[in-house]
Amino acid sequence: MSSKVVVITGGSSGIGRACALGFAARGYRVVISGRRKDKLDEVVKLADPRKVGYVMAVEGDVSHPEDCEHLIAETVRVFGGVDVLVNNAGISMRALFADLDLNVLHQLMDTNFWGAVYCTKAAMPYLLERRGSVVGISSIAGKKGLPGRTGYSASKFALEGFLETLRTENLKKGLHVLVACPGFTASEIRQTALSADGKPQGESPRSESDMMSAEEVASRIITAVEKRKRDLILTTTGKLTVWLNKLFPYLSDKLVYRHMSKEPGSPFT
Repeated sequence: MSSKVVVITGGSSGIGRACALGFAARGYRVVISGRRKDKLDEVVKLADPRKVGYVMAVEGDVSHPEDCEHLIAETVRVFGGVDVLVNNAGISMRALFADLDLNVLHQLMDTNFWGAVYCTKAAMPYLLERRGSVVGISSIAGKKGLPGRTGYSASKFALEGFLETLRTENLKKGLHVLVACPGFTASEIRQTALSADGKPQGESPRSESDMMSAEEVASRIITAVEKRKRDLILTTTGKLTVWLNKLFPYLSDKLVYRHMSKEPGSPFT
């Protein structure tokens, strides 16, 4: 059992929810944040069924720096510090750039990139004090630009650049930085993905039956944190995509285009 403190953004559903339950099961003190208080409270009840006070929810929106500062301040007030920060909050999109309202790109960058920056900035003194871990939930889209996902790929590329620099800057200070790249995961993110006009697309265009579960992804992430790994790329397809893009980029472009164009209702053919 661990007495370490972990903060997880986007903790009300999907990978964030699964991480909260997984860390709590291993004895961590867990703080989750998100915009939906009712969903956060459900996770707290599941993660801390005996109501011993080891799991806490802090409502907030990571795109607002003051909410991120409040999240970390509350964590320190209640639990005394931060050992692990999991920057998981994120939104996706699905539309051709030519058709896209640019406000969609701003929304994705504000949440996926700036949300991680704000939370990490607020938590840095405590993480350095405890030689802790910063985790960024990126994506294969942060390794290879995906057609129809310009904003999502851009935000994940930015996140990875930020985290890589953070790791190097703190090389001699004991800060652990993990970049985790799940493949397609069974979660809410596709239902809430934004379309060209900024409205949620609704039903996911992909079948989730053969995707990695959020629970499996979370288990792999938690193990990677405890082993202080620097990179985690999940799924065979994900690893193959990264490998092909490094060695055969033109072939990778064609294969990715072909694969993504087969999505039901794909915005391109």
